[in-house]
Amino acid sequence: MTDLSPFSTVAEITASIRSKQISPVDLVESHLRRIESLQPKLNAFVHLDADAARAQARVAEAAISRNRPLGPLHGVPLTLKSCIDVAGWPCPAGSLLRKDYVPRADAPLVSRLKAAGAILLGNTSTPEFLMAYETNNLLTGKTSNPWNLAYSSGGSSGGEAAAIAAGCSMGGVGSDGGGSIRVPAHFCGICGLKPTPGRIPATGHFPSGAGALGWIGVVGPIARTIADVRALFEVMSGPDPGDAHSAPVSISSYSEKDLRGMRIGILQSSALGSATAETRSAVDRAAKLLSDCGFIVEPFELSGLDRALDLWWFFFGPVIAHLLNTNLRGHESQLSPMLREYLSNATSPAPPSLDQFIQACAERDLLREKILRQMDRVPILLSPVSSGPAFRHGEGNYNPGTGYRDTMRFSQWLNLTGFPGASVPIDFSRDGLPIGVQIIGRPFEDELVLAVAESIEHSRGPWQSPPALH
Repeated sequence: MTDLSPFSTVAEITASIRSKQISPVDLVESHLRRIESLQPKLNAFVHLDADAARAQARVAEAAISRNRPLGPLHGVPLTLKSCIDVAGWPCPAGSLLRKDYVPRADAPLVSRLKAAGAILLGNTSTPEFLMAYETNNLLTGKTSNPWNLAYSSGGSSGGEAAAIAAGCSMGGVGSDGGGSIRVPAHFCGICGLKPTPGRIPATGHFPSGAGALGWIGVVGPIARTIADVRALFEVMSGPDPGDAHSAPVSISSYSEKDLRGMRIGILQSSALGSATAETRSAVDRAAKLLSDCGFIVEPFELSGLDRALDLWWFFFGPVIAHLLNTNLRGHESQLSPMLREYLSNATSPAPPSLDQFIQACAERDLLREKILRQMDRVPILLSPVSSGPAFRHGEGNYNPGTGYRDTMRFSQWLNLTGFPGASVPIDFSRDGLPIGVQIIGRPFEDELVLAVAESIEHSRGPWQSPPALH
Protein backbone atom coordinates (compact mmCIF):
# COMPACT_ATOMS: atom_id res chain seq x y z
CA MET A 1 0.00 0.00 0.00
CA THR A 2 1.10 3.58 -0.76
CA ASP A 3 1.75 5.87 2.21
CA LEU A 4 -1.35 7.88 3.07
CA SER A 5 -0.61 11.61 3.06
CA PRO A 6 -3.32 13.81 4.55
CA PHE A 7 -2.59 16.37 1.82
CA SER A 8 -2.88 14.24 -1.33
CA THR A 9 -4.96 15.53 -4.24
CA VAL A 10 -8.19 13.99 -5.48
CA ALA A 11 -6.46 12.88 -8.69
CA GLU A 12 -3.66 11.17 -6.75
CA ILE A 13 -6.05 9.41 -4.41
CA THR A 14 -8.53 8.23 -7.04
CA ALA A 15 -5.69 6.88 -9.21
CA SER A 16 -4.20 5.05 -6.21
CA ILE A 17 -7.58 3.63 -5.23
CA ARG A 18 -8.25 2.34 -8.76
CA SER A 19 -4.82 0.73 -8.95
CA LYS A 20 -5.40 -0.81 -5.48
CA GLN A 21 -2.38 0.97 -4.00
CA ILE A 22 -4.64 2.61 -1.43
CA SER A 23 -7.65 1.13 0.32
CA PRO A 24 -10.72 3.34 0.84
CA VAL A 25 -11.02 1.78 4.29
CA ASP A 26 -7.48 2.80 5.24
CA LEU A 27 -8.00 6.24 3.70
CA VAL A 28 -11.12 6.89 5.75
CA GLU A 29 -9.49 5.58 8.92
CA SER A 30 -6.51 7.89 8.43
CA HIS A 31 -8.83 10.88 8.07
CA LEU A 32 -10.85 9.89 11.13
CA ARG A 33 -7.65 9.62 13.19
CA ARG A 34 -6.56 13.03 11.98
CA ILE A 35 -9.93 14.53 12.88
CA GLU A 36 -9.71 12.98 16.34
CA SER A 37 -6.25 14.52 16.79
CA LEU A 38 -7.01 18.01 15.45
CA GLN A 39 -10.63 18.64 16.38
CA PRO A 40 -9.70 19.72 19.95
CA LYS A 41 -7.41 22.39 18.45
CA LEU A 42 -9.41 23.54 15.43
CA ASN A 43 -13.01 22.84 16.46
CA ALA A 44 -14.02 22.61 12.80
CA PHE A 45 -16.62 19.82 13.02
CA VAL A 46 -20.24 19.95 14.14
CA HIS A 47 -21.12 16.34 13.36
CA LEU A 48 -18.88 13.36 12.54
CA ASP A 49 -20.53 10.22 11.13
CA ALA A 50 -17.61 7.84 11.58
CA ASP A 51 -19.63 4.61 11.51
CA ALA A 52 -21.39 5.51 8.26
CA ALA A 53 -18.10 6.63 6.70
CA ARG A 54 -16.49 3.32 7.60
CA ALA A 55 -19.45 1.45 6.14
CA GLN A 56 -19.27 3.49 2.92
CA ALA A 57 -15.54 2.76 2.72
CA ARG A 58 -16.14 -0.97 2.97
CA VAL A 59 -18.71 -0.77 0.17
CA ALA A 60 -16.24 1.27 -1.91
CA GLU A 61 -13.53 -1.32 -1.38
CA ALA A 62 -15.86 -4.18 -2.31
CA ALA A 63 -16.78 -2.42 -5.55
CA ILE A 64 -13.11 -2.26 -6.53
CA SER A 65 -12.50 -5.94 -5.79
CA ARG A 66 -15.53 -6.89 -7.88
CA ASN A 67 -14.44 -4.66 -10.79
CA ARG A 68 -17.66 -2.62 -10.70
CA PRO A 69 -17.87 0.77 -12.46
CA LEU A 70 -16.39 3.50 -10.26
CA GLY A 71 -17.47 7.12 -10.02
CA PRO A 72 -15.04 10.05 -10.43
CA LEU A 73 -14.83 10.55 -6.63
CA HIS A 74 -14.79 6.88 -5.65
CA GLY A 75 -13.52 6.56 -2.08
CA VAL A 76 -12.70 10.26 -1.63
CA PRO A 77 -13.47 11.54 1.93
CA LEU A 78 -15.35 14.85 1.89
CA THR A 79 -17.15 17.19 4.29
CA LEU A 80 -19.98 19.72 4.00
CA LYS A 81 -20.93 22.99 5.64
CA SER A 82 -23.56 22.41 8.32
CA CYS A 83 -26.24 24.40 6.51
CA ILE A 84 -26.62 21.81 3.72
CA ASP A 85 -29.09 18.95 4.14
CA VAL A 86 -27.68 15.46 4.63
CA ALA A 87 -30.32 12.91 5.62
CA GLY A 88 -29.97 11.97 9.28
CA TRP A 89 -27.36 14.60 10.14
CA PRO A 90 -28.02 17.64 12.34
CA CYS A 91 -27.99 20.78 10.21
CA PRO A 92 -27.90 23.68 12.70
CA ALA A 93 -26.30 26.49 10.60
CA GLY A 94 -24.61 27.61 13.80
CA SER A 95 -27.80 28.34 15.72
CA LEU A 96 -29.30 27.07 18.96
CA LEU A 97 -32.66 27.59 17.28
CA ARG A 98 -31.83 24.86 14.71
CA LYS A 99 -29.92 22.44 16.94
CA ASP A 100 -32.67 19.82 16.75
CA TYR A 101 -33.24 20.08 13.00
CA VAL A 102 -32.34 16.83 11.23
CA PRO A 103 -33.25 16.67 7.51
CA ARG A 104 -34.91 13.57 6.11
CA ALA A 105 -33.50 13.87 2.60
CA ASP A 106 -30.18 14.75 1.00
CA ALA A 107 -29.71 18.00 -0.88
CA PRO A 108 -29.28 17.30 -4.63
CA LEU A 109 -25.60 18.18 -4.50
CA VAL A 110 -25.16 15.64 -1.69
CA SER A 111 -26.89 12.95 -3.75
CA ARG A 112 -24.57 13.77 -6.65
CA LEU A 113 -21.46 13.50 -4.49
CA LYS A 114 -22.59 10.16 -3.11
CA ALA A 115 -23.44 8.88 -6.59
CA ALA A 116 -19.91 9.84 -7.70
CA GLY A 117 -18.51 7.60 -4.96
CA ALA A 118 -17.53 10.22 -2.38
CA ILE A 119 -17.50 9.21 1.29
CA LEU A 120 -19.01 11.87 3.53
CA LEU A 121 -17.29 12.19 6.90
CA GLY A 122 -19.36 14.87 8.61
CA ASN A 123 -20.33 18.53 8.54
CA THR A 124 -18.54 21.63 9.71
CA SER A 125 -19.16 24.77 11.69
CA THR A 126 -20.54 28.16 10.64
CA PRO A 127 -21.42 31.44 12.33
CA GLU A 128 -25.07 31.67 13.30
CA PHE A 129 -27.26 31.76 10.17
CA LEU A 130 -24.01 32.31 8.19
CA MET A 131 -24.06 36.05 8.85
CA ALA A 132 -20.40 36.78 9.70
CA TYR A 133 -16.87 36.45 8.33
CA GLU A 134 -15.73 34.60 11.46
CA THR A 135 -16.89 31.14 12.52
CA ASN A 136 -18.05 31.26 16.11
CA ASN A 137 -21.43 30.41 17.64
CA LEU A 138 -23.17 29.48 20.89
CA LEU A 139 -23.67 25.89 19.73
CA THR A 140 -20.09 24.71 19.12
CA GLY A 141 -17.83 27.72 19.77
CA LYS A 142 -15.07 29.19 17.62
CA THR A 143 -13.15 27.53 14.79
CA SER A 144 -9.42 28.27 14.57
CA ASN A 145 -7.10 28.77 11.62
CA PRO A 146 -4.75 25.81 10.99
CA TRP A 147 -1.87 28.20 10.25
CA ASN A 148 -2.15 29.91 13.63
CA LEU A 149 -4.74 28.92 16.21
CA ALA A 150 -4.93 32.50 17.52
CA TYR A 151 -6.47 33.56 14.21
CA SER A 152 -9.89 33.07 12.64
CA SER A 153 -10.51 30.55 9.86
CA GLY A 154 -12.96 33.04 8.34
CA GLY A 155 -16.66 32.72 7.68
CA SER A 156 -19.12 31.67 6.96
CA SER A 157 -17.58 28.47 5.53
CA GLY A 158 -14.82 28.62 8.14
CA GLY A 159 -15.27 25.09 9.42
CA GLU A 160 -14.94 23.69 5.90
CA ALA A 161 -11.83 25.72 5.12
CA ALA A 162 -10.12 24.77 8.39
CA ALA A 163 -10.89 21.06 8.03
CA ILE A 164 -9.64 20.93 4.43
CA ALA A 165 -6.48 23.00 5.05
CA ALA A 166 -5.66 20.78 8.03
CA GLY A 167 -5.95 17.55 6.03
CA CYS A 168 -9.06 16.35 7.87
CA SER A 169 -11.01 16.30 4.60
CA MET A 170 -9.95 16.14 0.95
CA GLY A 171 -12.48 18.77 -0.06
CA GLY A 172 -15.98 19.92 0.57
CA VAL A 173 -18.87 22.25 -0.01
CA GLY A 174 -19.45 25.75 1.30
CA SER A 175 -21.78 28.60 0.45
CA ASP A 176 -21.19 32.24 -0.38
CA GLY A 177 -23.44 35.30 -0.04
CA GLY A 178 -20.72 37.93 0.30
CA GLY A 179 -17.39 36.10 0.19
CA SER A 180 -18.21 33.15 2.47
CA ILE A 181 -16.33 30.61 0.32
CA ARG A 182 -13.57 32.83 -0.99
CA VAL A 183 -12.64 34.55 2.29
CA PRO A 184 -12.21 31.38 4.41
CA ALA A 185 -10.24 29.78 1.54
CA HIS A 186 -8.01 32.88 1.45
CA PHE A 187 -7.60 32.90 5.24
CA CYS A 188 -6.70 29.19 5.37
CA GLY A 189 -4.51 29.00 2.28
CA ILE A 190 -6.69 26.82 0.06
CA CYS A 191 -8.91 27.24 -3.01
CA GLY A 192 -12.61 27.94 -3.36
CA LEU A 193 -15.09 28.77 -6.10
CA LYS A 194 -18.14 30.99 -5.79
CA PRO A 195 -19.98 29.80 -8.91
CA THR A 196 -22.51 31.59 -11.04
CA PRO A 197 -25.95 31.26 -9.40
CA GLY A 198 -27.59 28.10 -10.68
CA ARG A 199 -24.49 26.24 -11.83
CA ILE A 200 -24.72 24.11 -8.67
CA PRO A 201 -28.24 23.79 -7.24
CA ALA A 202 -28.71 25.42 -3.85
CA THR A 203 -31.72 23.21 -3.10
CA GLY A 204 -31.42 21.90 0.46
CA HIS A 205 -29.35 24.84 1.67
CA PHE A 206 -30.34 27.02 4.62
CA PRO A 207 -31.30 29.81 4.22
CA SER A 208 -33.34 28.88 1.19
CA GLY A 209 -32.42 30.41 -2.15
CA ALA A 210 -36.06 30.64 -3.20
CA GLY A 211 -37.36 34.10 -3.99
CA ALA A 212 -35.78 37.31 -5.20
CA LEU A 213 -32.58 36.90 -3.15
CA GLY A 214 -31.57 33.59 -4.75
CA TRP A 215 -28.92 35.20 -6.95
CA ILE A 216 -26.97 36.57 -3.96
CA GLY A 217 -26.14 33.28 -2.23
CA VAL A 218 -24.67 30.19 -3.92
CA VAL A 219 -23.16 26.84 -2.94
CA GLY A 220 -19.73 25.88 -4.21
CA PRO A 221 -16.65 23.67 -3.85
CA ILE A 222 -13.64 24.15 -1.58
CA ALA A 223 -10.41 22.14 -1.81
CA ARG A 224 -6.63 22.44 -1.58
CA THR A 225 -6.05 22.68 -5.34
CA ILE A 226 -7.97 24.14 -8.26
CA ALA A 227 -8.00 20.72 -9.96
CA ASP A 228 -9.80 19.32 -6.90
CA VAL A 229 -12.23 22.27 -6.91
CA ARG A 230 -12.96 21.53 -10.57
CA ALA A 231 -13.52 17.82 -9.85
CA LEU A 232 -16.14 18.67 -7.21
CA PHE A 233 -17.72 21.36 -9.40
CA GLU A 234 -18.17 18.97 -12.31
CA VAL A 235 -19.89 16.38 -10.11
CA MET A 236 -22.25 18.82 -8.38
CA SER A 237 -23.17 21.05 -11.33
CA GLY A 238 -26.33 20.73 -13.38
CA PRO A 239 -29.96 21.85 -13.15
CA ASP A 240 -32.44 20.95 -10.42
CA PRO A 241 -36.14 21.83 -10.17
CA GLY A 242 -35.67 23.15 -6.64
CA ASP A 243 -33.33 25.94 -7.74
CA ALA A 244 -35.09 28.52 -9.92
CA HIS A 245 -31.72 29.86 -11.10
CA SER A 246 -30.41 26.54 -12.34
CA ALA A 247 -29.92 26.07 -16.06
CA PRO A 248 -28.72 23.16 -18.25
CA VAL A 249 -25.27 24.61 -18.88
CA SER A 250 -22.78 22.05 -20.19
CA ILE A 251 -19.34 21.70 -18.64
CA SER A 252 -16.70 23.36 -20.80
CA SER A 253 -12.92 23.11 -20.89
CA TYR A 254 -10.03 25.30 -22.02
CA SER A 255 -6.73 24.28 -23.53
CA GLU A 256 -3.50 26.20 -23.18
CA LYS A 257 -4.00 27.37 -26.78
CA ASP A 258 -7.46 28.74 -25.89
CA LEU A 259 -5.97 30.84 -23.09
CA ARG A 260 -2.86 32.17 -24.81
CA GLY A 261 -3.12 35.91 -25.45
CA MET A 262 -6.28 36.35 -23.37
CA ARG A 263 -6.69 39.76 -21.77
CA ILE A 264 -6.78 39.89 -17.97
CA GLY A 265 -7.48 43.07 -16.04
CA ILE A 266 -5.93 43.95 -12.68
CA LEU A 267 -9.06 45.38 -11.10
CA GLN A 268 -8.89 49.09 -10.24
CA SER A 269 -11.71 50.90 -8.44
CA SER A 270 -11.68 53.55 -5.75
CA ALA A 271 -14.88 51.95 -4.43
CA LEU A 272 -12.93 48.91 -3.22
CA GLY A 273 -10.84 50.80 -0.70
CA SER A 274 -7.28 49.86 0.23
CA ALA A 275 -5.51 46.57 0.82
CA THR A 276 -2.37 45.83 2.80
CA ALA A 277 0.97 46.15 1.03
CA GLU A 278 1.43 42.36 1.29
CA THR A 279 -1.97 41.78 -0.30
CA ARG A 280 -1.20 44.15 -3.18
CA SER A 281 2.15 42.43 -3.62
CA ALA A 282 0.39 39.05 -3.89
CA VAL A 283 -1.85 40.39 -6.66
CA ASP A 284 1.22 41.78 -8.45
CA ARG A 285 2.92 38.40 -8.19
CA ALA A 286 -0.13 36.63 -9.62
CA ALA A 287 -0.24 39.15 -12.47
CA LYS A 288 3.44 38.53 -13.25
CA LEU A 289 2.90 34.76 -13.28
CA LEU A 290 -0.01 35.13 -15.69
CA SER A 291 1.96 37.48 -17.91
CA ASP A 292 4.79 34.94 -18.05
CA CYS A 293 2.22 32.34 -19.13
CA GLY A 294 1.28 34.39 -22.20
CA PHE A 295 -1.72 36.33 -20.92
CA ILE A 296 -2.04 40.05 -21.63
CA VAL A 297 -2.28 41.52 -18.13
CA GLU A 298 -2.89 45.22 -17.55
CA PRO A 299 -4.68 47.53 -15.11
CA PHE A 300 -8.43 47.71 -15.68
CA GLU A 301 -10.66 50.43 -14.26
CA LEU A 302 -14.19 49.19 -13.59
CA SER A 303 -16.91 51.75 -12.89
CA GLY A 304 -20.14 51.12 -11.01
CA LEU A 305 -18.72 49.16 -8.07
CA ASP A 306 -19.58 51.87 -5.56
CA ARG A 307 -23.26 51.44 -6.35
CA ALA A 308 -22.89 47.66 -6.59
CA LEU A 309 -21.59 47.57 -3.02
CA ASP A 310 -24.39 49.82 -1.77
CA LEU A 311 -26.97 47.59 -3.45
CA TRP A 312 -25.35 44.42 -2.11
CA TRP A 313 -25.59 45.83 1.41
CA PHE A 314 -29.22 46.85 0.88
CA PHE A 315 -30.12 43.21 0.25
CA PHE A 316 -27.59 41.57 2.59
CA GLY A 317 -28.16 44.16 5.32
CA PRO A 318 -31.57 45.81 5.76
CA VAL A 319 -33.60 43.30 3.71
CA ILE A 320 -32.19 40.13 5.28
CA ALA A 321 -32.12 41.74 8.72
CA HIS A 322 -35.81 42.58 8.35
CA LEU A 323 -36.59 38.97 7.47
CA LEU A 324 -34.51 37.66 10.37
CA ASN A 325 -35.98 40.10 12.89
CA THR A 326 -39.47 39.01 11.88
CA ASN A 327 -38.66 35.32 12.32
CA LEU A 328 -36.53 35.65 15.45
CA ARG A 329 -38.92 37.77 17.49
CA GLY A 330 -39.16 36.29 21.00
CA HIS A 331 -35.90 34.31 20.66
CA GLU A 332 -33.45 37.18 21.15
CA SER A 333 -31.90 35.61 24.28
CA GLN A 334 -30.76 32.59 22.25
CA LEU A 335 -28.90 34.57 19.59
CA SER A 336 -25.10 34.67 19.39
CA PRO A 337 -23.25 37.95 19.99
CA MET A 338 -22.06 37.93 16.37
CA LEU A 339 -25.58 37.67 14.98
CA ARG A 340 -26.76 40.40 17.36
CA GLU A 341 -23.94 42.63 16.12
CA TYR A 342 -24.97 42.02 12.51
CA LEU A 343 -28.62 42.80 13.31
CA SER A 344 -27.74 45.98 15.20
CA ASN A 345 -25.78 47.29 12.20
CA ALA A 346 -28.05 45.96 9.44
CA THR A 347 -31.49 46.79 10.83
CA SER A 348 -32.82 50.01 9.30
CA PRO A 349 -34.99 52.45 11.31
CA ALA A 350 -37.90 51.67 8.99
CA PRO A 351 -38.32 48.32 7.18
CA PRO A 352 -37.42 48.44 3.48
CA SER A 353 -40.51 49.35 1.47
CA LEU A 354 -41.86 47.39 -1.47
CA ASP A 355 -41.00 50.31 -3.77
CA GLN A 356 -37.41 50.36 -2.50
CA PHE A 357 -37.08 46.62 -3.01
CA ILE A 358 -38.48 46.64 -6.55
CA GLN A 359 -36.32 49.60 -7.50
CA ALA A 360 -33.19 47.94 -6.09
CA CYS A 361 -33.90 44.72 -8.03
CA ALA A 362 -34.25 46.65 -11.28
CA GLU A 363 -31.16 48.74 -10.59
CA ARG A 364 -29.18 45.61 -9.85
CA ASP A 365 -30.00 44.17 -13.27
CA LEU A 366 -29.12 47.40 -15.08
CA LEU A 367 -25.86 47.72 -13.16
CA ARG A 368 -24.97 44.11 -13.96
CA GLU A 369 -25.42 44.94 -17.65
CA LYS A 370 -23.19 48.01 -17.32
CA ILE A 371 -20.40 45.99 -15.71
CA LEU A 372 -20.71 43.16 -18.23
CA ARG A 373 -20.41 45.57 -21.14
CA GLN A 374 -17.19 46.94 -19.65
CA MET A 375 -15.83 43.39 -19.50
CA ASP A 376 -16.67 42.63 -23.13
CA ARG A 377 -13.01 42.31 -24.16
CA VAL A 378 -11.54 41.56 -20.71
CA PRO A 379 -13.22 38.36 -19.54
CA ILE A 380 -11.13 37.87 -16.40
CA LEU A 381 -10.25 40.27 -13.59
CA LEU A 382 -7.65 39.83 -10.87
CA SER A 383 -8.05 41.34 -7.39
CA PRO A 384 -7.52 40.77 -3.67
CA VAL A 385 -10.02 38.55 -1.87
CA SER A 386 -10.12 40.90 1.11
CA SER A 387 -8.08 43.83 2.36
CA GLY A 388 -5.72 41.60 4.34
CA PRO A 389 -5.01 38.10 5.63
CA ALA A 390 -6.80 36.40 8.51
CA PHE A 391 -7.55 38.46 11.61
CA ARG A 392 -7.25 37.35 15.23
CA HIS A 393 -10.26 35.78 16.90
CA GLY A 394 -12.81 38.44 17.78
CA GLU A 395 -11.24 41.23 15.72
CA GLY A 396 -13.73 41.06 12.85
CA ASN A 397 -16.88 43.15 13.14
CA TYR A 398 -19.61 45.05 11.32
CA ASN A 399 -18.65 48.44 12.77
CA PRO A 400 -18.89 51.27 10.22
CA GLY A 401 -15.54 52.48 8.91
CA THR A 402 -13.43 49.51 10.06
CA GLY A 403 -15.68 46.49 9.69
CA TYR A 404 -16.62 43.96 7.06
CA ARG A 405 -18.21 46.46 4.67
CA ASP A 406 -14.72 47.94 4.27
CA THR A 407 -12.43 44.90 4.57
CA MET A 408 -14.50 42.44 2.47
CA ARG A 409 -15.75 44.66 -0.35
CA PHE A 410 -13.37 43.05 -2.86
CA SER A 411 -15.57 39.94 -2.65
CA GLN A 412 -19.02 41.35 -1.93
CA TRP A 413 -19.83 42.99 -5.26
CA LEU A 414 -19.67 39.64 -7.08
CA ASN A 415 -22.68 38.46 -5.06
CA LEU A 416 -24.70 41.46 -6.18
CA THR A 417 -23.90 40.86 -9.87
CA GLY A 418 -23.91 37.06 -9.82
CA PHE A 419 -20.36 36.77 -11.18
CA PRO A 420 -18.20 33.70 -10.51
CA GLY A 421 -15.01 34.14 -8.52
CA ALA A 422 -12.26 31.86 -7.26
CA SER A 423 -9.69 32.24 -4.53
CA VAL A 424 -6.24 30.68 -4.95
CA PRO A 425 -3.36 30.98 -2.45
CA ILE A 426 -0.33 32.83 -3.77
CA ASP A 427 1.83 34.10 -0.88
CA PHE A 428 2.23 34.58 2.87
CA SER A 429 2.23 37.57 5.21
CA ARG A 430 5.23 38.37 7.38
CA ASP A 431 3.30 36.62 10.19
CA GLY A 432 3.13 33.41 8.15
CA LEU A 433 -0.54 33.71 7.23
CA PRO A 434 -1.72 32.74 3.73
CA ILE A 435 -2.72 35.37 1.18
CA GLY A 436 -4.94 34.43 -1.73
CA VAL A 437 -5.89 36.28 -4.88
CA GLN A 438 -9.31 36.43 -6.52
CA ILE A 439 -9.97 35.50 -10.14
CA ILE A 440 -13.25 37.04 -11.33
CA GLY A 441 -15.17 36.02 -14.45
CA ARG A 442 -18.38 36.70 -16.32
CA PRO A 443 -21.57 34.74 -15.53
CA PHE A 444 -21.56 31.10 -16.65
CA GLU A 445 -17.85 31.24 -17.48
CA ASP A 446 -16.89 29.44 -14.27
CA GLU A 447 -14.62 27.00 -16.09
CA LEU A 448 -12.60 29.90 -17.54
CA VAL A 449 -12.16 31.28 -14.03
CA LEU A 450 -10.85 27.89 -12.91
CA ALA A 451 -8.53 27.58 -15.91
CA VAL A 452 -6.90 30.95 -15.19
CA ALA A 453 -6.70 30.14 -11.47
CA GLU A 454 -4.95 26.88 -12.34
CA SER A 455 -2.43 28.75 -14.47
CA ILE A 456 -1.54 30.84 -11.42
CA GLU A 457 -1.39 27.74 -9.25
CA HIS A 458 0.90 25.82 -11.60
CA SER A 459 3.27 28.76 -11.93
CA ARG A 460 3.27 29.39 -8.19
CA GLY A 461 4.52 25.91 -7.33
CA PRO A 462 3.24 23.10 -5.07
CA TRP A 463 0.62 23.81 -2.43
CA GLN A 464 2.04 24.32 1.06
CA SER A 465 0.38 22.81 4.10
CA PRO A 466 0.31 24.36 7.59
CA PRO A 467 3.75 23.42 9.01
CA ALA A 468 2.49 22.83 12.54
CA LEU A 469 0.05 20.15 11.38
CA HIS A 470 2.41 17.73 9.61
